[in-house]
Amino acid sequence: MLTDLTIKNVAIIDTLHISLKPGLTVLTGETGAGKSIIIDAVGLIMGGRASADLIRSGEDEAVVEAVFDVSCHPEIKAKLDAAGFAGYDELLIKRSLTRTGKNRIFINGSISTLTLLSEIAPNLVNIYGQHDSQTLLKPENHLPLLDSYCGAAGKRNEFERLYARLNALRSNIAGLDSAEREAAQRADLLTYQSEEIAFAALKPGEEELLKEQRVLLANSEKLMSGSRDAFERLYAGDNAILGQLQRISGSISELASTDSELGSVAAVIESSFLQLEDAAITLRDYSSRIEADPLTLQSIDDRLDIISRLKKKYGASIKDILLFKAKIDEELEQMLGVVQSRHELESELIAVEAEIKQCGSDLTAMRADAAVRLKQALEMEADELAMKGAIIEPTLDLLAEPRSSGFERVEFLFSPNPGEIPRSLAKIASGGELSRLMLAIKQVLPDSDVPTLVFDEVDTGIGGATSELVGKKLKNVASHQQVLCITHLPQVAVFADQQLRVEKVVEGGRTSTRIIELDYNQRKMEVARMLAGTTVTESALKHAAEMLDVKQESRSPLL
Repeated sequence: MLTDLTIKNVAIIDTLHISLKPGLTVLTGETGAGKSIIIDAVGLIMGGRASADLIRSGEDEAVVEAVFDVSCHPEIKAKLDAAGFAGYDELLIKRSLTRTGKNRIFINGSISTLTLLSEIAPNLVNIYGQHDSQTLLKPENHLPLLDSYCGAAGKRNEFERLYARLNALRSNIAGLDSAEREAAQRADLLTYQSEEIAFAALKPGEEELLKEQRVLLANSEKLMSGSRDAFERLYAGDNAILGQLQRISGSISELASTDSELGSVAAVIESSFLQLEDAAITLRDYSSRIEADPLTLQSIDDRLDIISRLKKKYGASIKDILLFKAKIDEELEQMLGVVQSRHELESELIAVEAEIKQCGSDLTAMRADAAVRLKQALEMEADELAMKGAIIEPTLDLLAEPRSSGFERVEFLFSPNPGEIPRSLAKIASGGELSRLMLAIKQVLPDSDVPTLVFDEVDTGIGGATSELVGKKLKNVASHQQVLCITHLPQVAVFADQQLRVEKVVEGGRTSTRIIELDYNQRKMEVARMLAGTTVTESALKHAAEMLDVKQESRSPLL
């Protein structure tokens, strides 16, 4: 709620500080004393339009400061925290206007923007009267009122959830559509690459083995003739080494029989003979296996050429090529998953569209039924508030495309007089009618998240029993929320929990406004003035005391 309001150099106000209390606070005083200026100052705090014309004559800057207790409003603290302002229990908003146009806004001591202020302020204060921030003048505020009346919060939350999911699904599918052609081209390329590598049937280590085989085949003639010549020289030739060695071995063995010292030499020669004989047989067998095979050599060359081409395209080795194939196969599988995901998204979209259609239909039915009942309730309240015969018509207009709030737009149309066609409130309702209409709404829909309500011109054009009824209804609203009300009617003023008198004074040749919180005796005098006019009589004082005493005795405790 609003606890303190400080105004400096606004219109005829020099410096003014108001400490406000819970419940119903009324501002009274002579016409022109500055009561409406106070409302204008609150409007500035709410982000209303600023003009240099509001700055007091002779001054360069006007300042309005407001302190709010938001300890019981976690949603407001959360919004402030999200905007980067610490969620303290107290909220300070300051707005300054200068003649140079350098206007500034501060929230909890930190500079802010008008946009942010305009987002936060409607959660703090609503002004009902001829004012830019009048909530009833904005049709977008009408649907929440109707939904509150018919208890549609749960159904609306369900619709908002479905609406968000519907948009997410459509966005995801649209994203798939936009990438579909590129993905198809990519899939074609990956498929070709994977199939090309798969067709080659590469094996790890294959290239090295092929290169070894190629070296052998390319040198087969040399290998065959060399091994055969070596065999001939060792074994089969006329002067073969093994034949000579055999003869030498026989001679040395004979000598060793005479001198045993030569026995070891004979053994070495014999061993060498046997080893060379084995080598000669191996060379013979090797030369018999080696043969020129140009077809196999060409096949190996072709295979190595395939491997070489694949290495240029996909990797430095067969291992790298196979790793590349595994990677693109995984990507292809993911693309297949995207296709499957698309089918799943489309199936879910169809299901959600059916759900939201049913939910929206239920919501529309609830609203249409509530609109009839709300019309009757509001028109009954309007009759009691000196708007007899007024028509208040909550209308439902079907939208071409649903919004997060449903399939319809809701607007309250108004006709103050029988026989006139109901029209938009902004086009036809006066400030007093708007205030009383909002007062009627608050009787039917007392609950609200906004902690402070300001009623301006609510008693315009009424009197007698109606004015007392207005006071009772304001008092009823004040049992739920803080209410500030400007009034000229004593029948309204006596219901106040706090009464402030606004008056003009002339000091040093300058006119300024001051405000006084009235005690019981001062209230009695002020109510008497409101009853009798300029001259306060004893009978007026007595009547004022009676009115105050009756209201004091019947006062119900604040909730």
